[in-house]
Amino acid sequence: MSSTPVAGPAATGPSSGSDTGPAGRPGPDRPRGPGRPRGPGRPGRRVRPVSAGARRGPRRRVARHWPQYLAISPYYLLFSVFMLFPVLYTVYLAFQKWDGIGEMQFVGFQQFRFLWDDPVFWLSVRNTLVIWVLSTVPMLFLALVLAVLVNSTKRFTAFYRVALFIPSITSLVAIAIFFGAVFSNNFGLINAILRSLHLSAVPWMSNEWTIKLVIAALMTWQWTGYNAIIYLAGLQAIPSELYEAARMDGAGPARIFFSITIPLLRPIILFTVVISTVTGLQSFTEPQVLFGSEAATNPNSGGPGQAGLTTLLYFYHQAFDNNDFGYGAAIVWAFFLLILLIVTVNWRLVQRKERRP
Repeated sequence: MSSTPVAGPAATGPSSGSDTGPAGRPGPDRPRGPGRPRGPGRPGRRVRPVSAGARRGPRRRVARHWPQYLAISPYYLLFSVFMLFPVLYTVYLAFQKWDGIGEMQFVGFQQFRFLWDDPVFWLSVRNTLVIWVLSTVPMLFLALVLAVLVNSTKRFTAFYRVALFIPSITSLVAIAIFFGAVFSNNFGLINAILRSLHLSAVPWMSNEWTIKLVIAALMTWQWTGYNAIIYLAGLQAIPSELYEAARMDGAGPARIFFSITIPLLRPIILFTVVISTVTGLQSFTEPQVLFGSEAATNPNSGGPGQAGLTTLLYFYHQAFDNNDFGYGAAIVWAFFLLILLIVTVNWRLVQRKERRP
């Protein structure tokens, strides 16, 4: 009786000199199949050759999207001609003496030397800083309070948002004329109310400090709602679970406000502080409309005692009333550096608590 031989490990395993590895895989000496080249450093991976089109990627993308670039090109052309070029030209103009008609005369740093010794310039800087503080601090505080109140309401929220945003889109000239009528010394609404209450009238438009208060009140009324809308958007982004957990732990409204709301709103507060600093230091239309036509011989002087003379109004007075465009350019660039310094200081002060361990 013959027996069938049983295949053992020796029968199925690789024989000596075989070109196959375990599980039938090709051995190191067996050529791989077509289309499976070995990549450098990554055995078994297929290397895809870089095409010429990929090497020309950026140029091909620009050529492919040229209609879109052509559609947005008018904005950049207008920006370059009417904004970028005038800004760069004022750098050159700050070192020249020019009345706008005759030939320019190079004077070097003489404009800046005269600016350093100009008492009216430093008066305008002081007025600008005082008006900025009187307007920005109450404006941001009222904006945050209004945002918290609107965020806590459940009805008429759309009406409140529109009502808050209307002053920021109203014509600034119209607002200044209205405030000039309300705070007029002789026929103003505020003094009429004071007289009806048997109180003495206040010289709003002739006293040094009341002039600054009127300008600051105008700026506060115009931009409080704008900042309140920004704060409201930040409040609505805070998860309500945080407030619910704080209430369950027994925290009151004040503790919740200072421990949850303020820390989570710090980036938005930083944004509003920077924007309010830049816009508040550039006050021009408010004093120009309120006091621009009162002095026929010395227009745009900032009212009695130059109490409302801001730095940009002083620039306008020098450049367009006195036709000294070189000195006006020097005023603008010096004030730009001052604004940059104040914005940097505000940025550091607001972010200081975040850097603490």
